[in-house]
Amino acid sequence: MIAFGPVPSRRLGKSLGINNIPDKVCSYACIYCQIGRTLRMEVKRRRFYDPERILRDVETKVHEATERGERIDYLTFVPDGEPTLDINLGKETELLRQLEIPLAVLTNSSLIWREDVREELSVFDFVSLKLDAVSGHLWRRVDRPHRSLRLEDILEGMLDFRDGFKGRLVTETMLIGGIDYGDEPEKIAEFLKDLKPDVAYIAVPTRPPAERWVKPADEETINRTFQLFAEALGEGRVEYLIGYEGNAFAFTGNVEDDLLGITAVHPMREDAVKKLLEKANAGWDVVEKLLKAGKLIEIEYEGEKFYMRRLRSRDRS
Repeated sequence: MIAFGPVPSRRLGKSLGINNIPDKVCSYACIYCQIGRTLRMEVKRRRFYDPERILRDVETKVHEATERGERIDYLTFVPDGEPTLDINLGKETELLRQLEIPLAVLTNSSLIWREDVREELSVFDFVSLKLDAVSGHLWRRVDRPHRSLRLEDILEGMLDFRDGFKGRLVTETMLIGGIDYGDEPEKIAEFLKDLKPDVAYIAVPTRPPAERWVKPADEETINRTFQLFAEALGEGRVEYLIGYEGNAFAFTGNVEDDLLGITAVHPMREDAVKKLLEKANAGWDVVEKLLKAGKLIEIEYEGEKFYMRRLRSRDRS
């Protein structure tokens, strides 16, 4: 399933997701990734899905959602890997413009040193750039990049992109417990002064991560980072992404398809699944059937049960 949702987003309101990269092709193998472990580390852009198919899938999902009165604030590229690895990204955005819904993309920033990637990202209304570190040792520990990537090129590419971008630009910095950040928050804050994002988000893992040991950072690290970012940008331009986004997941006609489409990219808490089933007038037996068939898996994280589509990247055996 290429299109899923709409799902609640703390940044984007009600977002209809576009999964333009299969499980799990990425340029990073982040320790906290909710999709799971990277199966294919790649940096060469290539074709994945036919752009016309992506348009048809999104059109169908938009129609199903609007027929049921569901609001869609953004069409968002948020796949099972890095969206800019898709060499057809520019063609896909060109086709999707005819739906007259704002376009967003969440990227790990790894290919933004490329001029063609910057050009294709420039047509989006909303771009979120990952910025977990500006020091090489922390970048390699947290994001675990493809060996050919250079952090200096990525940071320079982010600044170049900012110069010409007319849409809304945000950054996201993930803070992990058990990591000695030292003066890294100060260094990131200095970089943010130059980048001038509309909002700098500070996040912690809230869903089951790729590595079992990963936990949210402690309050002292989170608060110190917030203060440093606010000093660099102004307090109104720094926000937390550390709370729960809510249970306002959309039912668009087939509850099994909705569950599998959403949880392929967006693990759902037990209470969110129950809410979706309630919208569909369906019972918990739907979940039990998908668990028994091996299509869904159940994982506990930070005291909450999560349900996720079974993907090879999530195989913890």
